[in-house]
Amino acid sequence: MSKAEIRRLDREIQRTQNKLEAVQRGEWWPLTARERLAMTRALASGARSVHKGRSTSGAESRMESIDSSVTARLNAELTALNGEKLRLLNEAARAKAAKKASGWW
Repeated sequence: MSKAEIRRLDREIQRTQNKLEAVQRGEWWPLTARERLAMTRALASGARSVHKGRSTSGAESRMESIDSSVTARLNAELTALNGEKLRLLNEAARAKAAKKASGWW
């Protein structure tokens, strides 16, 4: 496996970590279109509740639920990317060991 593939994975891991940190700060840019739409709807629902003098607990819980699902999605992506990087590194090490064992340096 080439070093370029490992570097590509490193860049993708860094991007995903940046997205995760942004979500934890409350930023919306890492959200998918569907997640943004759901968040906007929950926000609008909360604003309507405030206008009518009602509790916003339902809207807040929906927003927290969306936030936790986005965090879970990004953590799953990060885990998958790290697993793929580990697989590539193991393949490279095996290939190097096989080459060395066969006597071709």
